[in-house]
Amino acid sequence: QVQLVESGGGLVQAGGSLTLSCTASGGIFSNLHMGWFRQAPGKERESVASISRGGSTYYVDFVKGRFTISRDNAKNTVYLQMNSLKPVDTAVYYCAAGPVPGAYRHWGQGTQVTVSP
Repeated sequence: QVQLVESGGGLVQAGGSLTLSCTASGGIFSNLHMGWFRQAPGKERESVASISRGGSTYYVDFVKGRFTISRDNAKNTVYLQMNSLKPVDTAVYYCAAGPVPGAYRHWGQGTQVTVSP
């Protein structure tokens, strides 16, 4: 069973930066497609970015140019570098893992990101 643990959330002012990390255990990390999602209060969870086993990346429009997803297979870790943060980015951020894009089977517990005006 793959277990995912996120870290790196916190409080930041608008325009600031944060880097989230998600470390996996219990599986072969290099075989996993990884994604970041977020859920704001009162809203549905939404996709933010993903990275394939081969390193191909995908971003939703509202984070393009501001967020960067990357992975370090030697450390079993996926990162989300977030720059130029806005108050609307305030949410709980979750990482997820699965065998193929869209088929996420494993989820982390989430990490809170709060962006103040």
